[in-house]
Amino acid sequence: MPDEQNTVLRIIDANLNRSFEALRTIEEYTRFILDEQILTKTVKQMRHELQGLAQQISFEQRILARDSAGDVGRSVTTSSEYQRDSVSQVVLAAFGRLKQSLRALEEYSKVIAAELGGAFERLRYQTYDLEKLLISQQTVKGIFKSLTVYGLVTGGKSTTDFQSHVSALLQSGIDILQLRDKQLDDRSLVARARQMRKLVDREIERSGRPVLMIINDRLDIACVAKADGVHLGQTEIRVEDARRILGNQFLIGVSTHNPEQVEQAVQEGADYIGCGPTFPSSTKEFSDFAGTEFLAWVASNCSLPAFAIGGIDMGNIQEIADAGFSRVAVSGCIGPEDDHRSVIESLKNILTSNLLPSSK
Repeated sequence: MPDEQNTVLRIIDANLNRSFEALRTIEEYTRFILDEQILTKTVKQMRHELQGLAQQISFEQRILARDSAGDVGRSVTTSSEYQRDSVSQVVLAAFGRLKQSLRALEEYSKVIAAELGGAFERLRYQTYDLEKLLISQQTVKGIFKSLTVYGLVTGGKSTTDFQSHVSALLQSGIDILQLRDKQLDDRSLVARARQMRKLVDREIERSGRPVLMIINDRLDIACVAKADGVHLGQTEIRVEDARRILGNQFLIGVSTHNPEQVEQAVQEGADYIGCGPTFPSSTKEFSDFAGTEFLAWVASNCSLPAFAIGGIDMGNIQEIADAGFSRVAVSGCIGPEDDHRSVIESLKNILTSNLLPSSK
């Protein structure tokens, strides 16, 4: 009968190797397929953490315990092991191996040192979170694929004015509408939100095109009005806390003003981000402006759907496109008196003419 300690070392060695190989496979996906620096950094940190745990188990003893030639499992295979019809299947298979290997490491490492089991367990839960994040990002990218112009509107002076304004924007091809009004009381805001929901649904039925309805800040109103999502600022509830309340049925967007906030939004599971402020705005005051330099950084480092925000109009839209962005959020240039169709079509023409596979 094999020595138990030696056998445990063989198991740990085999599962460490599987875990490193799986993490490298996932890292290559985030790095070369997604071209996503933030997630690549996350996977790399996990790989380094695993390396730190591995160093707590004698490498020499693991190598001496290794017996690849005598491993009975080498001849036990299934046909599915060799079938990968897409890159997504490669990554999902890697996650499967990683989760299983970490569980084995969690259990068998306790024989050597109890505290190692807890460390491997934490890494396993990180893996669950990362897998969910990658899958949800792919789903969201499909939702936002054709959506480029995001309009922010207030509740208007009356329900009639509000309906007229929203209807005109929808008929002119707006892709996303956000209701943002700090002046209306809650009952009036709920009434406007429900009115917007009906108008958006009517446009979807009429045109067959996707249109999203977002509520600014208010999770409660988003729920009762059956909005598609909420948009949060940096002083509002955090994305991860909003997700605990709303679950996965709602989209969650967040405004970001610097690279650190973008990284936090990605790690917390935001579905999309607003990036800016880019220029001075007539609808909101800012003391600092991130400018187009920030947009260029986001375009190069983040694969989440990203909308440039802050003072964007026909006079500066080309600067947005030149920074690598294909999505904008606007308000001042789509007021009730503006030529909505002309503005929206012009914005889309400039943004889509600059659209590349990696554009944000």
